[in-house]
Amino acid sequence: MDAFTLFTLAVGLSMDAFAVSICKGLAMKELSWKKAAIVGLWFGGFQAFMPAAGYLLGVQFKDKITSIDHWIAFVLLGIIGINMIREACSKEEEGTGGSLAVKEMLVLAVATSIDALAVGVTFAFLSVDIVKAVVFIGTVTFTLSIIGVKTGNVFGIKYKAKAELAGGFILIFLGIKILLEHLSP
Repeated sequence: MDAFTLFTLAVGLSMDAFAVSICKGLAMKELSWKKAAIVGLWFGGFQAFMPAAGYLLGVQFKDKITSIDHWIAFVLLGIIGINMIREACSKEEEGTGGSLAVKEMLVLAVATSIDALAVGVTFAFLSVDIVKAVVFIGTVTFTLSIIGVKTGNVFGIKYKAKAELAGGFILIFLGIKILLEHLSP
């Protein structure tokens, strides 16, 4: 996987965390870099952990399904992307207050990184340096989460849906790119 594709994937995966970070920033009466870093560490850490876990699961099945691995990547990324677009278009508001309590942050970090678990499974079928990929994904998510907290604190919630929508389209296009690369001679 080339650097541009990995960067695009990392940005796409981080959009859920970015959107929730905006909500966190919106709910914070007083923003501090410490609070923003805590949010970034939770989301970045889980965004790095989940693809690694998915990769370890995927490696168990790699030899059995390598002939259809590109279809698996296409379908998983497509489903994740469509789900993100559906959430972005939903009128339902997610209640994320300004609390940084462990229980709340754990739930949010897991919820925003489930898609990264599925992507990690697809990494097992592609030529991906998993250590480089998870560090990069975690770093991008950490950075965008901090930016999201600041953005939410300054501008409010109006960018949340746009971030999720963009993330969904990015993941769908990556799935199509992987499929086309494997189908073309």
